[in-house]
Amino acid sequence: MSPPRLPLTRALLDVLSAETGRPCGLTVLPRASDGRPAAFPYLILDSLPGAFSGPSFADWQADATWTYQVTSVGERADKVQWLGDRVRAALFGRTASGWRTDLVLPGLRVIDRELTYDGDGEPVDGSQSSIVTYVQRFTVTVTPAA
Repeated sequence: MSPPRLPLTRALLDVLSAETGRPCGLTVLPRASDGRPAAFPYLILDSLPGAFSGPSFADWQADATWTYQVTSVGERADKVQWLGDRVRAALFGRTASGWRTDLVLPGLRVIDRELTYDGDGEPVDGSQSSIVTYVQRFTVTVTPAA
């Protein structure tokens, strides 16, 4: 059996919101406390297909590599690039003792993180639109905690 994905997804939402200081929605536009759409810039986190390695799915010792995409959305290219920089620092920043931010997952241990795609700020419709996105894809590999 593969490790559960939901604890990692929740941890990523928490880390992204806390470390960037901006709201993050899971596959949807984040909402403000009054229920209205969040103000720009904001993040959208999407789960993408993952990969498994190690023993068979029936064995709890299997590792899982989960793939995610985080999209920074704003009104200007410089704002989404700024937010993309904050995402990169939050998830991949290092200190002398390891990762800058911990991903705490009950029963699991993060053994690797990798940024696999780092896009540039692009207008949504290809023109001089007032909405610009910046896409980053990354993988996080987990293993059952010892």
